[in-house]
Amino acid sequence: MTTAVQDKGAVIVTGASRGIGAAIAERLADDGYGVIVNYSADAKGAESVVSAIKAKGGRAEAVRADVASEDDVKAMFDQAQKRMGPLTALVNNAGIGGRIGRVDEQQTDEVTRLMQVNVVGPIVCSKHAVRAMSTARGGKGGSIVTIASIAAKAPSEAKVGFAPYEATKGAMVSFARGLSNEVAKEGIRSNSVSPGVIDTELASSPELQDWGAGGPMGRIGRPDEIAATVAWLISPESSYVTGTDILVSGGL
Repeated sequence: MTTAVQDKGAVIVTGASRGIGAAIAERLADDGYGVIVNYSADAKGAESVVSAIKAKGGRAEAVRADVASEDDVKAMFDQAQKRMGPLTALVNNAGIGGRIGRVDEQQTDEVTRLMQVNVVGPIVCSKHAVRAMSTARGGKGGSIVTIASIAAKAPSEAKVGFAPYEATKGAMVSFARGLSNEVAKEGIRSNSVSPGVIDTELASSPELQDWGAGGPMGRIGRPDEIAATVAWLISPESSYVTGTDILVSGGL
């Protein structure tokens, strides 16, 4: 059994009940942070992640919150700091894929929900993270990492039908950069990570898998490889890094 180093502060990982989010939560707990494993609907998955962390001696709690609801987000941040101590970092990972289809086939209500979860949600979460961590507000500083995607950058026939999703991820790269300019002098660093095709449910289609495996490294990525990048961005080792998007895509 591995025992994690304790008391590095609290980290909120949104959308952490599975996939990349779960890998990030487990890695940060291994590194000694108290982790809030956020979920919206998958309580069983979130509790499984918490159990895995605790089995290794780490600290974690599952907290339900829809990131598109500010009331939910505020309550989550309040619970995080009561249960785990002062906030050290936020990882904006929660996201949905939306409808796969051409723009002329999209339903407006579904696009609106996509924007609420993938764009409004991270902005609202970041708002509350800044309030908790800004030295101008009595905080000790910290780090915000937003998970974007290669979908915003690399054109491919494999990605036809993802235009609204691509738009949300492009927005997040821009947001992370803009936020970094606002809070850099208040002890907060803001960066984004753009994964390539990663072995998760969201990238399970044969077309995406083949596209990802067709890159220079000849394979798709693993969730733990994204988690390692996020862990570095949160750690003191990246203390001079802000306003940056890191592409983790195997060369695509």
